Amino acid sequence: MDLSVPTVDYSEYTNRELVAIPLAMLVVSIGILALATALVGSPVSLGIEFTGGTEMQIVTDDSPEEIRATFDEEIASLTPISGQSGTYQVTFQTDDADPLIDQAESAGYEIESVGERSASFAADSQRQAVLGIGIAFAGMAILVFLMFRTFIPSIAVVASAFSDIIIPLALMRLFNIELSLGTVAALLMLIGYSVDSDLLLNNHVLRRRGDFYTSTFRAMRTGVTMTVTSIAAMIVMTIVASLLAIPLLPEVGIVLVFGLTADLMNTYLLNVSLLRYYKYEGIAT
Repeated sequence: MDLSVPTVDYSEYTNRELVAIPLAMLVVSIGILALATALVGSPVSLGIEFTGGTEMQIVTDDSPEEIRATFDEEIASLTPISGQSGTYQVTFQTDDADPLIDQAESAGYEIESVGERSASFAADSQRQAVLGIGIAFAGMAILVFLMFRTFIPSIAVVASAFSDIIIPLALMRLFNIELSLGTVAALLMLIGYSVDSDLLLNNHVLRRRGDFYTSTFRAMRTGVTMTVTSIAAMIVMTIVASLLAIPLLPEVGIVLVFGLTADLMNTYLLNVSLLRYYKYEGIAT
């Protein structure tokens, strides 16, 4: 993979042209999440951690189609366990496991484990996850404002981080990727990735010598290489985890790929345009 960073002649583009694509993506993403909320009551699909349900690990020679036909309750997910032939992780939306256990035993399945999560406990987990993301985002915003103490550079970092979260959430809805504890962790990691790349750019432009375009290219040379390398690593992790049927990791990897790709766009289009406005117009006014 060629990780060399080409020189972009930002002087050929106006600030409005630079922000057009990031803002359009953000508006479309917000629209997708709002529409999903209006239609189904939730902006993204929720996993068992946030809805309640039953997870059962079984051992059988039956095919996935035969397993689905065994249970009266609809199966939310059916995942083969890597390295264990004939072992499956079966997830149901109901938190009443007794009928499911009876049906599995009647079919001759060996039950290795059963886990139940009540709807009330899942609702508490959902609130805590939302609160955790909110606290992390608010803490990041406060720290950024304390570091720069000026509105436009600070809002550039915050806006970029906000878009880096919203765009992956919209893609999760489009690709029907559930919000689980793993994907929540991925979203929290995206806040850190976003702040890292944005602070790198802001520090080069505002606190180092050189004109705006030279400083921007220096930041891009490090930031783009770092982000593209991370994207490549996440793609490899997603492919390997999918081939080996490792649960959770494929969803975490693909969400990070979504967010890191969005971060490239937001940092070097949205953030650059706001910094250029501040550098050449904002200070003067």
